[in-house]
Amino acid sequence: MSTVDEFTDEFTEANETSPSPQSAARRILIITCMDARILPTPTAAFGLPVGSAFTVRNAGVERDSEALRSVVIAQQRLTTREIRVLHHTDCGLETFDDNVLRTQLIRNPPKPGVVIRSTVQSMSFLPFKDQRQTVRDDVAFLREHPLVLAGTVITGWIYNVQSGRIERVLD
Repeated sequence: MSTVDEFTDEFTEANETSPSPQSAARRILIITCMDARILPTPTAAFGLPVGSAFTVRNAGVERDSEALRSVVIAQQRLTTREIRVLHHTDCGLETFDDNVLRTQLIRNPPKPGVVIRSTVQSMSFLPFKDQRQTVRDDVAFLREHPLVLAGTVITGWIYNVQSGRIERVLD
């Protein structure tokens, strides 16, 4: 048996499973960062049991339409009516700006010999300096977006990766 198989068996025995992959019992969607330090799961950070909320993860949470596709699907097909935007302390997106990453990519393209300058020049990697403002911006983006259902409860939070505590930033 492989190490992955052994881990899967242990994980399955130790953890509850979701009642149904097609429903979130509390109709909540959590949008959060892909950072692995948001442990054990984003739902657990809010004290929610497995199966009570959907989770969307990406680099730095929202700030543009990256997670919007998942929001629309969750609302239109899975009856989600609450969105919690969850940022975290010590985020890697606070450590650089677009030009730093663009320069890195141009100097060391992911595929050697491929010219990518024009592709990365138009990309924004969405770094930020003020985390609390970024949470506010993300919440405002969702509240104002025409594809997000009217009346959706949208709140903003910050997860402290050292203490495991969450702080509400915006109701």
